[in-house]
Amino acid sequence: MSHMPIDPAFSDRIALAQHIANAYAALSHVEAVVLAGSQTTGIADSGSDLDLYIYTHTALSLADRRMVARAFADRLELDNQFWEPGDEWIDRTTGICFDVMFRHLAWIEDQLDRVLVRRAGSVGYSTCFWHNTRTALALFDRNGWFAALQQRASQPYPPELRQAIIAKNHPILRRNLSSYRHQLERAIAHNDLVSINHRISALLASYFDILFALNRVLHPGEKRLVSFAVTACAHVPPGMAEQIHALIQAGAVGDSMVIEAVDTLIEALDQLLLAEGLL
Repeated sequence: MSHMPIDPAFSDRIALAQHIANAYAALSHVEAVVLAGSQTTGIADSGSDLDLYIYTHTALSLADRRMVARAFADRLELDNQFWEPGDEWIDRTTGICFDVMFRHLAWIEDQLDRVLVRRAGSVGYSTCFWHNTRTALALFDRNGWFAALQQRASQPYPPELRQAIIAKNHPILRRNLSSYRHQLERAIAHNDLVSINHRISALLASYFDILFALNRVLHPGEKRLVSFAVTACAHVPPGMAEQIHALIQAGAVGDSMVIEAVDTLIEALDQLLLAEGLL
């Protein structure tokens, strides 16, 4: 049987990630180290960073985190708290940026419980952590905990979760008084370009959450969503890419064409939902 050739650059990055994972693995509190993000979903390019997730029972000390980072980097940022707790640094040999995030085991287990047990959606990005777990590459797994977690993440998409995500996100597209469409009408009336673009981004977050749920596809995160949807989803609204482009262009101008673009985009999505009996 023939096999696709492995990109040498990818192999080199995996080897580098493994080398750094070994340094974290030497710390007794570390249960698992995994590589995730663009490197494991096939969308990485030469400028992509490496996303490492360090799973622990007990938080690592800043001194231990500094020790590992300084072994590989001269330029580093420790204990960033803007999103997930993490360190960012640039490997001194290759120039590759590392984004290292630190997670408690109980926290990621609860994120899976939310979608797989409680079947609860969120406003946008409902299944991102499920996707992150499912597509990750384990570089260190001290006691097999991550292998068990990943096995759990391999289960089918619950139909109740599909319905919950749509129920959570669809009303705020344009039906409710607090919907993005109504907020956009007010922002346009005030000529508030910042608010217009902010609400368009939020609308698109809910739009893609619905589209991926409709297709029983896990949400991959923020990047390259149009191309991912076209590739991964069996049911995509006709003209989706062009409709999204038109909406973003209208938002840059901030005129009434924004509302027309919103209605065109959502109407096409609604037709798919109706065909699936989900409205």
